[in-house]
Amino acid sequence: MNHLYDFLVIGSGLAGLAYALKVAEYGKVAIVTKTSLDHTNTSYAQGGIATVMYEPDHIDKHIKDTIIAGDGLCNREIVEMVVRDGPRQIEQLINWGMDFDRDSAGRFDLAREGGHSEKRILHHKDNTGFEIQNTLSKIVRSHPNIDIYENFFAIEIITQHHMGKLIKRYFPDIECYGAYVLDPETGIIHKFLSRITMMATGGIGNLYHITTNPLIATGDGVAMVYRAKGIIDHMEFVQFHPTSLYNPGERPNFLITEAVRGSGAVFRNHKGEDFMKRYDERGSLAPRDIVARAVDNEMKTSGDEFVFLDCRHLGDIDLEQHFPTIFEKCKSLGIDMANDLIPVVPAAHYMCGGIRVDVNGCTSIQRLYAAGETIYSGLHGANRLASNSLLESMVYADRSALHSLQAVNDYGIQEKIPDWNDEGTAHTEEMVLITQNFKEVQQIFSYYVGIVRSNLRLKRAMDRLAIIYNETEELFVKSKLSIKLCELRNMINVGYLIIKEAQQRKESRGLHYTLDYQHKNPINNSDT
Repeated sequence: MNHLYDFLVIGSGLAGLAYALKVAEYGKVAIVTKTSLDHTNTSYAQGGIATVMYEPDHIDKHIKDTIIAGDGLCNREIVEMVVRDGPRQIEQLINWGMDFDRDSAGRFDLAREGGHSEKRILHHKDNTGFEIQNTLSKIVRSHPNIDIYENFFAIEIITQHHMGKLIKRYFPDIECYGAYVLDPETGIIHKFLSRITMMATGGIGNLYHITTNPLIATGDGVAMVYRAKGIIDHMEFVQFHPTSLYNPGERPNFLITEAVRGSGAVFRNHKGEDFMKRYDERGSLAPRDIVARAVDNEMKTSGDEFVFLDCRHLGDIDLEQHFPTIFEKCKSLGIDMANDLIPVVPAAHYMCGGIRVDVNGCTSIQRLYAAGETIYSGLHGANRLASNSLLESMVYADRSALHSLQAVNDYGIQEKIPDWNDEGTAHTEEMVLITQNFKEVQQIFSYYVGIVRSNLRLKRAMDRLAIIYNETEELFVKSKLSIKLCELRNMINVGYLIIKEAQQRKESRGLHYTLDYQHKNPINNSDT
């Protein structure tokens, strides 16, 4: 079945919805999302969006903070572009109806997070992402030029390869004509054909057993573009958030926003020590790569399964008012934020690498744009500065929209695309093969490709992953497709890229910390 559109958007977080709204006045738009429109990484984002609003903050300070956090691997041109565009993007969100918190004087109630030298985080309580998602979803659902396909799963983007032409990575003339999309309810694989496609599928958190991401975050966009011979970059840099709530058996892990530490909360180990000053002079507000490694080191040195976040000294802050979502979650587990220590553990949180894009969101494949967590733009370098991600999503949705609107009329809709060929396949009766391999992949990455790595661990991970890859590809060829099988395949592809690029980086840098190479700010413990 063919679906013909001017614009195809795969993914429904901030980047995808913002792009859809910006191009919908100029053509028909389809949004394909694997679950509900609102079930995205964006909706889980608690902290907020970083931008410069008031003195003594300054654009140059935000630029400097971003580059320092990125450990020297940021693209300064991109950092300057994104940071300078911040206030305009905030204005756009407000015009769409987003309500950021303000103080009694009507000024934005700005928060501070790790790595920031000033207060510059705009937020709505502690559920900013949820409010942004809700605001944009309402507009999108009512837009006459936007069709929404919920619970549809994109399998592959369509290129000349599907018409029998040989393509290779770095070929300059690869084109995207849309995507093959599975309706899991009927088993039908549809062809969504478009003039332009936007990839906005979020992150890879479910590759790890402990993650703050929704369980739909399986790297689908990166895997699809990689298989289509697009260029992927810097996948070794996976950010772990230092403060997910320790609650065994719960997945995803509940996130405790960094703004809690920005309000003065500190880490403590089981001896009651405020240990972060031993690792960095910025203490509990050091950048996330440093904090996550320090927490990991404390846990492994002591043998404890978690450390604590201490808010007990913040008597002048109404924690329930400032952090209502977190307060209620802790209360449901018998934890009083004002009087009890909060058990926390690092969790896979954000992918700093991804599909390589230029300043306009163009990928290496013509007619294909990308935005959001699925991209590598050069903004984050080796480690993302807190709350820069929603800002990047807005800037790249905007720039992609402007650029694609200039090009859309140059492209036709390629209708000579063959149907998906699943002849000779059958429904798998061995779901255990998929679920077990899912668990094995998560174990491999949690133990061998986590916060601290080594050449030996990476080789072992690659060897194990190769076995699972061969088993899964064999199953893929023989089986009627299911979301779980496709997600497993995508996770394996993404996992391969993370390990491969980690093996190639012969240094410790930012989020890629390895025992085999010296780091400029090492954590001195041979047992990490």
